[in-house]
Amino acid sequence: MKLIERNIAKIKADARGKKDHFAWDSEMPGFGLRVQNGRASWVMQYQVHGRQHRIKLGDQAVMSADLARSAAKEAAHKVDKSRRTGEAHPILEQKRIADEMARAEAKRPGDAPFGSRIDEYLAARTANGNGLRERSVIETRRYLEQNFKELHKIPLNQIRKIDVVSILNAIKAPAARNRARSTLSAFFAWAIGESLCDANPVVGTNKAEESGERKRVLTDDEIATVWLNAPDNSYGAILKLLLLTGCRRDEIGGLKWSEIDLNARTITLPGERTKNGQEHVVSLSDAAASILAGIGKREGCEHVFGRTLAAGFSGWSSAKAEFDALVNIPEWVVHDLRRTVRTGIDKLGAPPHICEAVLNHPPPKLIRTYNRNTYEHEKRKALDTWAHHLKTIVAQATGANVTTLKKKQR
Repeated sequence: MKLIERNIAKIKADARGKKDHFAWDSEMPGFGLRVQNGRASWVMQYQVHGRQHRIKLGDQAVMSADLARSAAKEAAHKVDKSRRTGEAHPILEQKRIADEMARAEAKRPGDAPFGSRIDEYLAARTANGNGLRERSVIETRRYLEQNFKELHKIPLNQIRKIDVVSILNAIKAPAARNRARSTLSAFFAWAIGESLCDANPVVGTNKAEESGERKRVLTDDEIATVWLNAPDNSYGAILKLLLLTGCRRDEIGGLKWSEIDLNARTITLPGERTKNGQEHVVSLSDAAASILAGIGKREGCEHVFGRTLAAGFSGWSSAKAEFDALVNIPEWVVHDLRRTVRTGIDKLGAPPHICEAVLNHPPPKLIRTYNRNTYEHEKRKALDTWAHHLKTIVAQATGANVTTLKKKQR
């Protein structure tokens, strides 16, 4: 059958019910119409040096039979020339063109997907020890890899402001939204400086209105609720340690075994893991030391918590969402536990400067210049007293007849 327009309908009818159907032209060897799952395309099949090849000439929906025949004649001419001279035949030429296009695309940095540049960005920000501290690196990676996961496969130059806004709008907490926004903006500012893209899609997006300084402190009943409902997993252990130490979330979530001394009952956080860049020695009460002693070490992992060997705990949002489904504590965030500890040890009689030292809040410059006392003994006493208070309110919540310690006079 000659492949002309009026015969195409019959060929398609013959292909019904078949996964793959070929109709070959009766006048021109190798020229054919292929129908796959109802879609038809023109093909040219030929042999060079004992090997069979097939090249697609175009889709039948956009290429007429006459035009396809002309393309097949041109391909046949190249095949004949290849047999005589060794020049590339059509399928090799097609592959060469595709390879050249791929190489050209690879040379355009803006076509690199967003996700492929994250490690490079973090390496640049930590080079020579003058950039982000370890705590900030962990937080930055978390925002770029988790919050902006939808962008990972999109080329840098194709990420639009609307893509960014869509993701930011899904982050309900204003402070978290603003931190995610600034993190992404810093990434694109670096990318522009490295000539990896031409524009920052974060520019022009709205910053969330934050309600001001948080003042939320958990009540004794709420503290007991957190303790008693803390799951028997890493997240549960972290919540209890935050209540016992007053540390920041990522200080405990990113805790390393090398930072723990159970004999001395301390955690020593290096400056690169604290907000103020100052080393912080955290005293461990019996309860805190017991929690850490009960956690098994994972071979090859330096972190106490985390799902992978390379980093500390992640998945904060999902873990808290699961926890909140179990308890009825209104409008609270994990950082409120730190404020709760600070308020609690103050109520139990710790002097203000000791309360601040427990939280690693440095005194005014003039005072810290002349007073080098780190108050380790006083911090330990404050946290031991607080741990006893926690034990008491948890026991009371379960119905035990116990009384909390009275506040001491300063």
